[in-house]
Amino acid sequence: MQRVVVITPAERVVTLDQAKQHLRVDGNDDDALIGAFIDAATGHIDGPDGWLGRAIGEQTLEAGLDGFIYDPIALPYPPVLEIINIVYDDTAGVERVLDPANYEIRDGVIGTAWGKSWSSTRACRGHSRSVRITYQAGYVTVPAPIIVAILLMVGDMYRNRETAGSGVMSKVPMSVSADALLQPFRVYT
Repeated sequence: MQRVVVITPAERVVTLDQAKQHLRVDGNDDDALIGAFIDAATGHIDGPDGWLGRAIGEQTLEAGLDGFIYDPIALPYPPVLEIINIVYDDTAGVERVLDPANYEIRDGVIGTAWGKSWSSTRACRGHSRSVRITYQAGYVTVPAPIIVAILLMVGDMYRNRETAGSGVMSKVPMSVSADALLQPFRVYT
């Protein structure tokens, strides 16, 4: 089982100026509010906690595994840009860095290099995270439909600031248009 944490979050993929232009806002009075809406909309769909199941902006993620129990290892939250390192706890519990010559990556999937095998790792009961893969993920250029969907979500939140009725809001409401723009990018697991 992979557990993924964000090491370095992505920068905003929609700027305040883009959102203000979309909203037709000229002044600066609502800048903090609009910025919060951008962050909320992006956070709703991006990265390990996001609805899309993928990384949008370039970010550093760390996937933790219980050991080298899969071959190949499919990294979650594509697109994967590069592997920074693979660190593991050997059978004695000593942290080691896996030599890049021992693995190869294709389309976000890591496999052992020809003639190589995975190193043995420390065995633990429960979730150990004895293997930690740090990698860069996200789009270098975010696809236009994702940008437009975020702008639509920001617009909905800006115009309808009280979308929750009584009780607790369990999810961010998404318009049919934003949903339709994002569906081709959604990763289902």
